[in-house]
Amino acid sequence: QVQLVESGGGLVQPGGSLRLSCAASGSRFSINAMGWYRQSPGKQRELVATITSDGSTNYADSVKGRFTISRDNAKSTMYLQMDSLKPEDTAVYFCYAKQSILYYWGQGTQVTVSS
Repeated sequence: QVQLVESGGGLVQPGGSLRLSCAASGSRFSINAMGWYRQSPGKQRELVATITSDGSTNYADSVKGRFTISRDNAKSTMYLQMDSLKPEDTAVYFCYAKQSILYYWGQGTQVTVSS
């Protein structure tokens, strides 16, 4: 099994930045892909960004050019750098890891963008 722990959420003003971290532990062998989802009240869960084991990335149109996903394999940690934040980015952000056919999830971290 894989355990994931997110950190880095908080309150930020519009236009500000935050960096989320997702630390993986346990059986990290053959994690194919990792990524971030977000969920806000009254909205469907949205896939924000993904990164594969070879470093390929993909982003939702709503965050392209503002968010950057990366991973440090030596630290078994994935990051989401969020710049130019908007109020509509307010949500609980969840990281996930895909290992073979299994998905593992973190507990979520709240991001609030408000003045």
